[in-house]
Amino acid sequence: MHATALQHTARGQQATACSRTRVRATVPARICHCQGRQRLVVVATATPTKEDATLKADSAAPAKGSSAAPTAVPVPQPVIEDEGIELAWPAPRPWAEVLLSKVADTVDDLGVIARRTFNDNVPGIEAIDRLFRAGKGGKLQLKKETQKPVVLVLGTGWGAHSLVKVIDVEQFEVVVVSPRNHFLFTPMLPGTAVGTVEFRSLLEPIRTSNPFATYLEASCEKIDPDKKVAYCTAAVAFEDGRRPQFEIEYDMVVVAVGEQPATFGVPGVADYCYFMKEVSDTVELRKKIQEAFELAALPGTSEEDRRRVLHFVVVGGGPTGVEFAGTLNDFVRVDLAKKYPQLMPFVAVSLYQSAQSILTQFSGSLQQRAIQNFKASGVQVVLGVQVTGVERDFIKIKSKDSEEVQDVPYGLCVWSTGNAARPLVRDLVAGLPRQGKYSNPARPAAAKLAVDPYLRVVGTRDMIALGDCSMMLGNRLPATAQVAGQQGAYVARMVNRGYSMGLGGMDTAPPVRVDPALGEVDTEGLRKLHPVDAAAISQQPKLTEMDLQAVLNNDSTYLRTPAGVSYYRKPFEFLSLGIMAYVGNDKALTQVEAFDTSLNVYGSLAFLLWRSVYITKQVSFRNRVLILFDWMKARVFGRDLSQF
Repeated sequence: MHATALQHTARGQQATACSRTRVRATVPARICHCQGRQRLVVVATATPTKEDATLKADSAAPAKGSSAAPTAVPVPQPVIEDEGIELAWPAPRPWAEVLLSKVADTVDDLGVIARRTFNDNVPGIEAIDRLFRAGKGGKLQLKKETQKPVVLVLGTGWGAHSLVKVIDVEQFEVVVVSPRNHFLFTPMLPGTAVGTVEFRSLLEPIRTSNPFATYLEASCEKIDPDKKVAYCTAAVAFEDGRRPQFEIEYDMVVVAVGEQPATFGVPGVADYCYFMKEVSDTVELRKKIQEAFELAALPGTSEEDRRRVLHFVVVGGGPTGVEFAGTLNDFVRVDLAKKYPQLMPFVAVSLYQSAQSILTQFSGSLQQRAIQNFKASGVQVVLGVQVTGVERDFIKIKSKDSEEVQDVPYGLCVWSTGNAARPLVRDLVAGLPRQGKYSNPARPAAAKLAVDPYLRVVGTRDMIALGDCSMMLGNRLPATAQVAGQQGAYVARMVNRGYSMGLGGMDTAPPVRVDPALGEVDTEGLRKLHPVDAAAISQQPKLTEMDLQAVLNNDSTYLRTPAGVSYYRKPFEFLSLGIMAYVGNDKALTQVEAFDTSLNVYGSLAFLLWRSVYITKQVSFRNRVLILFDWMKARVFGRDLSQF
């Protein structure tokens, strides 16, 4: 007797620490019980027979140095630990393979949009009224008399907008609830604060995005996941202050509310700083910048006051803060310098960053390029400092290496240091017991909804979370528009194909679809995972692809799929195309990612690429035309200095 084993690492087992299953491989096998924590281990023990030798020859990998190719897929060997059953986190696929899959999905999306184009059944006020009925306490409730399942979408940001564009309204009653009635192309928001582009050029009304979805200008204040009811309050009020309230019973809810600017508890930020989150923020910024120059130009204004009001401070060295600092400096040095030449000696643009570099998402070489460009164009970059307080006329900063606090006079301060959870997300995380495992109760502002590979919220039924307010457990993704947009389209395709979400988590089956011809089916039974008997599987004379996938993923649904039932085997995959940022002076940084490689581009070429990508990524032909005209006007006539 001697032991022979061919061990193969199971796909995706190293991808996440939250999976409780480890997988190894060997053939043939027996069951062993290890000391201590009980687990099932499959190991080889018997001297191979003639048949065993044949099977071994077919399934073994070639020896080191051999040029022979394996003739069969290797057999995985599982080690199942702990009493719980959890799916293995999916392993990432090659970039090119994901790209081809995305292209195919986009073709399907175009078909859905084309069918909708020829539909004239746009919901009017009467149709919306028919959807609601009087509820308790005078509140309106969405009727469930409709034959179509109700998909409630909370938000109009990147994830929600992408979903609303693609979802099939012939199958679902889509209701969008958001205090903002438009989609905003946020990456170009800094340019609107100085007049490079106009505000409305970046917007698309949500009713234009999908005329057949029901939009309600309101905020969702609470969700009851057990009753599947959302409680909403209107974002607008009557003259006497009344705000209508209503309840929406849903079949599936998509939480895509994003996040709000984070102040990190710094005193004075909420009172004296400006943010860069909504159009209303940049409208106020544009007005404040112009007022600062007009005030400094008045006779009798002292040099001290001129230096203070013309000191523009940006706190935060991320993409938003850097792009605004670069854009503002362009506006000051190119356009305002022609109209206020006597004020230029008093103007200063400063960028404060707590880290030792800016744009930390980029490579080190590009970070240094950005800093050098700022220094050459006149932007003061101060690294390694913290803002400890903001007063009306000055900010308090201190170095990380010193306790000395310095007062810096300013006229305008833009706060762009990160985001924090919205109240709805904080309440959901606190109210769902299984979410507590992935959040820190001591930091409620950092709360995010933990989601599984299919973007289902862990620990509750028929709830999806997209974008900044979500957190993929086994594959942490950046909080970018690119990620949220792809997530929204992914969910829309999944529900368009008839899959129901069920309970979210790694201990439940993937989304399932049941053929209506089967009649009443125990869907809860279909979602339940069972232990995968790897020992029995390894003894089979011939293994199928389903056998292998069951062991690799610890997923019994590969072995227990009745006729007429299918599971969604396509978890969300993010296709990263790269990142880019404008740094002023008609220069940009571009980090292009393709085929698992990265290409760094800096300067005027990167600026042309930056503009090309942003114009092609606009959500409509109208927006592309408007932005092109805005750029042409700014180049030929300069940015508009009107104040109103």
